[in-house]
Amino acid sequence: MKLFGEYLKEHARLIAASVLAAAIFLASFALYGLPLLAVAYPLLFAALLTACALLCLALAAVFVIRDYAQAKRRHAEFMALTEITAAEEKMLPPARSIDDADYRRIIALLAESREKISRSAHRRWSDTLDYYTVWVHQIKTPIASMRLTLEGSDSPESRKLSAELGRIERYVEMALVYLRLDSESSDYVIREFELDPFIRRSVKKFAGEFISKRLSLELEPSGASVVSDEKWLAFVVEQVLSNSLKYTREGSVRIYLAEPKTLCIRDTGIGIAPEDLPRIFDKGYTGLNGRADLRASGLGLYLCRRVCRKLGHEISAVSAPGKGTEIRIDLSSYDLDPE
Repeated sequence: MKLFGEYLKEHARLIAASVLAAAIFLASFALYGLPLLAVAYPLLFAALLTACALLCLALAAVFVIRDYAQAKRRHAEFMALTEITAAEEKMLPPARSIDDADYRRIIALLAESREKISRSAHRRWSDTLDYYTVWVHQIKTPIASMRLTLEGSDSPESRKLSAELGRIERYVEMALVYLRLDSESSDYVIREFELDPFIRRSVKKFAGEFISKRLSLELEPSGASVVSDEKWLAFVVEQVLSNSLKYTREGSVRIYLAEPKTLCIRDTGIGIAPEDLPRIFDKGYTGLNGRADLRASGLGLYLCRRVCRKLGHEISAVSAPGKGTEIRIDLSSYDLDPE
């Protein structure tokens, strides 16, 4: 209907002229029909005038319907070409007038310009991705060197330095994940592996923080196997553990497997406010707890959800202020989401 209205507006003069011609014929019929003294001639003349008026309207209707059908078809053809590229220029409808030829040239130039902009943007993004990927890998070398230096010491200072070093490693890993998530060459290796050794390896990285904060760990063996990518899933688990340790001052962190195959990480920390809970997985959202902790970026849980969806998993949270938080990672399904 919108297209038909635009068509009527564009051809308003032609339609008005046709209606005016019909009105003139009808007016003539009315004027000549007043003194009908004879019978045959006036009736014949009136019939002739009526027929002319109807013929004008019929011809105008035929023209309008035919021209509208052509306009509608050409409109549909052009709408189908809104994503045209320079290589697809031949798909354009044939030029039937000088205006059509001009439109073809303009569309071809715009398509070529868009392709150049797209190639340039892709090249810049690729260069940026390569640079930061190299930077992340290079920064890992001094981090590994510092960790080796601290391995021979078991003092409170060394444990504190080791915890800070682990935090730096997680920030670096977060930056690498952020860059790789939208990369066309993300190295997903989906396979089946045992969950318990996998969890123990992740927990071991936080041993110093558990000791320094005097928190207990309740790790319940599951004996289960899951299908996922170990490296990417480890990022998710370690981000959740990092948050649990950050916001838990006393008590414990419990890790267990619930039915059907949901990995649960529960802490006895400060909890999350009800108004913040629906948005904790949003990009950049820090909530009340994050605003109190100036180091919060609002990216950790956001990246966790994106990684889980890439792996075909679901992540959710249950929490209450003062009662702790439980993060649940459903590992039972693995329909990969390409996003």
